[in-house]
Amino acid sequence: MITRRKFLKGFSAFTGATFGFSGYALAVEPMRLNVTRYQLTPPAWPKGLGLRIAVLADVHACEPWMSADRIAAIVARTNALQPDLILLLGDYMAAHRFVTRHVPPEAWAEALATSRAPLGVHAVLGNHDWWDDHAAQREGKGPVFARRALERAGVPVYENDAVRLTKGGRPFWVAGLGDQLALLGSRWRYHRRVGMDDLTGTLAKVKDDAPVILMAHEPDVFVRMPDRVSLTVSGHTHGGQVRMLGYAPVVPSRYRNRYAYGHVVERNQHLVVSGGLGCSIAPIRFGVPPEIVLMEVGSGAGAVS
Repeated sequence: MITRRKFLKGFSAFTGATFGFSGYALAVEPMRLNVTRYQLTPPAWPKGLGLRIAVLADVHACEPWMSADRIAAIVARTNALQPDLILLLGDYMAAHRFVTRHVPPEAWAEALATSRAPLGVHAVLGNHDWWDDHAAQREGKGPVFARRALERAGVPVYENDAVRLTKGGRPFWVAGLGDQLALLGSRWRYHRRVGMDDLTGTLAKVKDDAPVILMAHEPDVFVRMPDRVSLTVSGHTHGGQVRMLGYAPVVPSRYRNRYAYGHVVERNQHLVVSGGLGCSIAPIRFGVPPEIVLMEVGSGAGAVS
């Protein structure tokens, strides 16, 4: 029989654990910053082409969680990793109501524009960059103000476009897909949202057989990725934002935990999904702290946090 004393003791322990979890998930983990490293070599990757690629995803700029100063500090740490190129994967806008002040687009764009890499900084847009632009939603077209802010700051934004780069005389392509959930349509029906993505049109701009690295904000497109793409890099999921023992209860993807986080290999093709930096819906993270992703492409396989 459970006595009143045992019940109160158990209830107190449960309450304490709950408050401890909530406090950590609200105040501690969202303010951490990891560097997660991957080493991978896609099939048919050219010998002698080694790329060091840094990825920043899902900034969700807002006070007090992701101020312009904090973004600048994250960028400075990214620069210190000395990547060959830096990829920005969208969702620069805040995505929850628990903010004390919105960060103006020009402020977060200028902070991101302090990124430095010899082969440049390359960006795509995310769903929130579209959803938060009410004029773009009404008119069904861009450019959204997130794109304009980045381009004014000198950061190129790719919407179904590609650029050819070289390192050590060896060419490769960086391509960027338009957002797959850009127009809300019916707010409550995920599958009815309308994308601005054109995978076929994007790859048609690749004019030779050099390897292709594709930036796609949402990872769901990976299920139909052709062999022509050597590596797909995505964000959007935040790793589920709450993640325990490799499982996230809620993932904003049709495929749930299949593409929630990390290095995925299917059909001998490679996908890396970043856990991102900011928060969506609520400023909570547990088991998936904010991260800079650093990929060594053409140098083996594995991941180390």
